[in-house]
Amino acid sequence: MALVKRGKTWHAHFFVDGVRYRQSLETGDWREAQSKEKMLIAQATQGILNASDKGFGKLAFAQAAESYFSGRKLELRESSQKKERQLLVKPREFFRQKCLSKITPEDVLRFREWRSDAGAGPAVINMEVGVIRRMLKRAKRWHLVGADIRPLKEPRSIGRALTYDEKLRLLHTAGQNEEWQRAQAAMSLALCTTMRGCEIKLLQWRDVDFLSRSILVRASKTEAGQRLIPMNDEAYEMVVRLRERAKGFNGIEPQHYVFPSCEHGHLDPTRNQQSFRTAWRSLTRVIRCPTCSKSQGPGETCINRECRADIRGIRSPLDGLRFHDLRHHAITELAESQVSDQTIMAIAGHVSQKMLARYSHVRTEARRQAVLALSAKPIGDGRKGSNTSSYDTNNDTKQDVMRIPAPEVIENMVGPWGLEPQTSTVSR
Repeated sequence: MALVKRGKTWHAHFFVDGVRYRQSLETGDWREAQSKEKMLIAQATQGILNASDKGFGKLAFAQAAESYFSGRKLELRESSQKKERQLLVKPREFFRQKCLSKITPEDVLRFREWRSDAGAGPAVINMEVGVIRRMLKRAKRWHLVGADIRPLKEPRSIGRALTYDEKLRLLHTAGQNEEWQRAQAAMSLALCTTMRGCEIKLLQWRDVDFLSRSILVRASKTEAGQRLIPMNDEAYEMVVRLRERAKGFNGIEPQHYVFPSCEHGHLDPTRNQQSFRTAWRSLTRVIRCPTCSKSQGPGETCINRECRADIRGIRSPLDGLRFHDLRHHAITELAESQVSDQTIMAIAGHVSQKMLARYSHVRTEARRQAVLALSAKPIGDGRKGSNTSSYDTNNDTKQDVMRIPAPEVIENMVGPWGLEPQTSTVSR
């Protein structure tokens, strides 16, 4: 164990279990250097400070980001790798060549302010700070930084459930354009099965059982997403239609995808559709001219040459609707149909009541029907012949108690065989 001063800075040099540790204490004060050295020795003894990670901690942020991402490739799926790389773009731009071991809590706080000034939302900022946290954890530095960093409060956005009119509008609009056929088919499956977009895109023909009319979800976001979903008539008809369409390009082998990749008009059933984003955005932004009722995309003037009305202030009621909101809507309809929570979780793939409550939206009409059973009036007010105008203990709270007749009355009512004798009214 030794403290070595180089220039104006003290450095620690010690061994723990035969492993040598060398580190700058970043101070010129001898007493503070002694305190920091003791803290480092304690961390090394507990396994928090690892000498093998010192090389990663000395890398510049840009180089460390590449090394970190390479190590994450085996842990993440392709879509998650793409998201992780995107989350590294802004931190790399901010920290650049700054060494990981030099990053302080103030640096992370300044990064959050910088991203907020650029218009990034709390959720995005928290995810980007999460990448920084994972990198600093690998460098054994986060325990020195994380105590001063608290996640930003994110707005509670749980999605959207469609109204009846919005659902009719969406279904009607989807059938107006041939370019939206694939998005329309995916939309129908989502509404009828609660499937996620990623589950629909990864669906293969081997997962569809036409005999039992069911879909087996093999690849999902979570382990709970792997489930068997029965198909109703609408979902079954849509899958049959997709099957007939796939026969035209020989895409009905078990390993082929139900939604094949399409690039430059060429269909490749061995690869899955990557996104419905373009078609979905066009579909949900369709507006109707208030003058001629012509359906069209948003713009300045109506595309009808005879109309040419100003449509700049018109916005579709479906604008901003996400494809994932169809899953919210389907689960909402299941919840409103009085289906048990266990059945909903078996179909939708949830594992907790908290997640089920997040996805289930009870709409206004369902709430209105539910509150019809509520009343603030006294129980006795609705009884005929009651003279009680207020809540009365004898007449109201005890009204459900059965009044037992006297024993002699019971004997007259019961016949010799223990049954009630027929009266003249019953016989007639």
